[in-house]
Parts: sequence; structure tokens; C-alpha cells
Amino acid sequence: MTPSDNPSSNTANPFAEASGRKAGLVLRIVLPLALLVLGIIGYNKLSVEIPEEAQPRRERKPVETRVLELKREDYQVKIPSQGNVRAHGLVNLTAEVAGKVQAIHPPFEEGAFFAKGDILLEINPIDLQVALISAQAQVASAQLNLEKEEALAEQARLDWKDLGYEDEPSALVRREPQLKAARQGLLLAEAQEQSALRNLERTKVTAPFDGRVLRRTVGVGQSIGPSTSLAEIFATDYSEVRLPLSTLNLRDITLPEDASDPPLVVTLRDGLDDQSSTEWSARILRTEGALDANTLELFAIARIEDPFGLQSEQPPLRVGQPVIASIPGKTLEDVFVIPREAVSQLSRIRIVDPTTMKLDSSYIRPLHSDDDHIIFRDSSLEDGTLLVLTRLVYAPDGGGVIIIPEENEEVPDDSPSTEVTSPPGDKGASGSPKP
Repeated sequence: MTPSDNPSSNTANPFAEASGRKAGLVLRIVLPLALLVLGIIGYNKLSVEIPEEAQPRRERKPVETRVLELKREDYQVKIPSQGNVRAHGLVNLTAEVAGKVQAIHPPFEEGAFFAKGDILLEINPIDLQVALISAQAQVASAQLNLEKEEALAEQARLDWKDLGYEDEPSALVRREPQLKAARQGLLLAEAQEQSALRNLERTKVTAPFDGRVLRRTVGVGQSIGPSTSLAEIFATDYSEVRLPLSTLNLRDITLPEDASDPPLVVTLRDGLDDQSSTEWSARILRTEGALDANTLELFAIARIEDPFGLQSEQPPLRVGQPVIASIPGKTLEDVFVIPREAVSQLSRIRIVDPTTMKLDSSYIRPLHSDDDHIIFRDSSLEDGTLLVLTRLVYAPDGGGVIIIPEENEEVPDDSPSTEVTSPPGDKGASGSPKP
């Protein structure tokens, strides 16, 4: 009998094949998963880093800086300004009569000084002398005519009496109209004589005040007429300076507004020579009534007495010379005055506590400032606090400080050159690490 003819063998083979396929499928799935799990476990075991030994923290290096001891004081506000000296009483000197310039006197040269009443220029007087003689002749003729009319009036009165009239003669008989005309003619002739005499005197042009010649416009031999400009002259008793002030500075200064207000003393310096130590004293007497339309500044007018030093022997302050003014303002009490270089952006300053020598920061609110200083008031700062003058870029608060002495400070030989106060383990006074 063959296997194919055995019914039992045909029925057992399908079950064997199915179990074999299941076993192969399990191996194909379980084995990769087992390998994957073993790989993950091995990776986790092998990838664990061995903890390194912690490095010791670096010690903070103290910063070196220059310092200034803060101390409250009263500060006199000084408001800077500038302007040009301008002449007082600048006028055009003119002629009052016509003629030809005959002579020019030394005080009438450009830049020359003159006193009131000095003869500056002379005009040829010949024509005016003739006019004066003619006027004098008119006076003599008018006097003769008046005397004649008076004699005729007296004769008319006597004739009226001789004729035996009892009533009073009329004004026409008494020749009163003729007498009045003769008297008025005499007055007119005398007035013309006085006018001719004044015109003759005006041929000598005299100085109206003490002053100086700015520019002369005529010369000898030039024909001039009435109202011809002869020169520009100005008074030398005082000069003025027009000083602009920002409206932001008006709160720090009290300016005179009226003639009865006390003047404000101002110090002037040469605006051309920064090295000059010469100073002039001036007084602000008034302010202009309106702000400048372009700059919105208020102009104060300062007066300089004797600007050319004719009496005080001060260096002359010439017309047109630029000057720098320092105007005193209000006094700020109990404030700190610090150099501008010590303030960084956002009005921040660096300070050092003198007891702990630790660096710290503070923010200030300036009350006033100028080119070199900033003034502020802060109740949280104590007198004796050290202000850092050196610009510190990377210096956190709380660090130690090494004070650098100023160049003009003398350090004794038996004392350390610098002072360091820092926590134990920090660097020593020389800035090198301690062993």
C-alpha cells in the first residue's frame, strides 16, 4: 500500500505545516524586538556620562578706578551766554549849514577820541559872514525906521494938540500902525541877525558828547549841504551787550524787568582768545519785551561802564568784539556737584561704599548741568560716599575696588600705594592672585 492510499497520513500533514509556519513567524517578530530591546538597554548603559569633578569658581578680579569723595555743598548756578559788544549812542553826525570843508581836526580822524565841545570840522565861513553883515545892516535900517516912526508919531500928537482938538486923536493919527510895523521890522531884522550868527558858528562842527569816531565820510575841500552825513560817532561812557538766554534757564535766574529792579552783575571774558584771563564787569539792567521769533530766546541787555578803560585803565573792549558771559543764577543748597565724565547713559553713576569698598550703582536726577559738571540732589547718598570717575564697561555691582590715587596725591613711603578691601581669597593690593 502506498502513502497516498493511507487516509491517516493525508489528514496529519496540514497541522504540521501550520505549526511550522507559526513558529517561523514568531521567530521573525520576536527576535528583532528582542534585539531592539537589548540594543536600547545597552545604549542606556553605555551612554551614561561619568560625572566630572566640579571646577572651583574663579575669583572675581577687583576693578581699578579713580574716585571722588561726595560732599554736599551750596552751588551757585552760572548760566553761560555770548554776544557782541555794541556801541551806545551810535549816531550820524550831520552838517547844519552848506559850504566847503575847510579843515578837519585830529579828534575827527577814524578811531580818535573826542570830548564834548571839541571842534571836529570847519566849513568855509565866508558866505555866512556876508550873510551876517547883511543881517546886521538890516537891523540898523530897522532901528532907523523905528526911530523915524516914533518921531513922526510924536509930531502928530503935538500937531493935534496945537489944533485945539479936545478929544483924543485916533490910532491912525497917532501913527500906531506905522509904529507897530517898524517895531516888528526891527524884531525880524534882529532874529535874522541871530540866525546868521548861529549859522556862522555852525561852520565849526563840535562834538555833541564824549565819544569816538567810528567812520568819517567827508574830506577837506568837499562841498556839503545841510543834513549831509559827516561821520558815524558813538559815546564812550558805556557800551552794551545783547545776551541770549534759553527759556529753559529762566527758572534758574532772576532778571530785572523794570528800571527799579536791582541790576544783575555779569562777568565777561574775551570770546576770541581762550587763553586770555582778562575779565570785564557788566550789569544786566533790562530785558527785551519779546522772545526771538526764530530761536525763542530771551535777550538780556548788559551795560559795560568805561569800556575803553579811559578811567579804569582796563584793557579796551571794542565795538563788535565777541564776549562770553557768565551770568549768576540761583543758589542750589545741599547738592552734589560731580564731573560730567562720571555720569553714563540714563543718568547712572557708579559709587563705592567706603566701609565695605564694594561697587554699586545709583540713578540721579540732574537739577542743573554745564559743560563740565552735573548738579543733583539725592537723600539716599551719604557724605563720604566715593564716586567712581573711571568709565567701567564690565564691572558688576558688588565687586571689590582698587582705588587709583590721583597724580597730584603724594603717597607716603611707609603706606601702601593702593587700598583694597575685598572678601578672603580675592586678589591682593597689587592686583595679582594671592597664593
